[in-house]
Amino acid sequence: MIDKDLRVSVCSVQRWRQTWGEGGPRALRSQGPASLSRLSEKQFAQLEAEPVKGPTAHGWEDQRWTLSRVKTVIGRCFHLTYTIQGVRKLLVRNGWSRQVPARRATERDGEAVAGWVKEVWPCAKGSRR
Repeated sequence: MIDKDLRVSVCSVQRWRQTWGEGGPRALRSQGPASLSRLSEKQFAQLEAEPVKGPTAHGWEDQRWTLSRVKTVIGRCFHLTYTIQGVRKLLVRNGWSRQVPARRATERDGEAVAGWVKEVWPCAKGSRR
């Protein structure tokens, strides 16, 4: 019953009960995050300065920052290897969030976009075969 209410396995409930029996309620307290950040606060401050330089300073042609690119910058600057999910967790843990434009750019040229979709996109897309 408890396992279904908490949406955990029966084994977890049994392990919690055993832990509680051996150490009381204090034994069930959180031990903190499963892993500590491998970047120090000073290193993370250095990492935060990198996006200001822009992706072109790091060798990318467009102006997008992706998790993969942040992962590459971490590897180049600090000689550490993170997974994509590890980079996401690192950024979220330090207050970063996914950024999405609220509206379209005011400089957008609708006719140019329509022309590109009609003429260039079919060639770039290619056939399915």
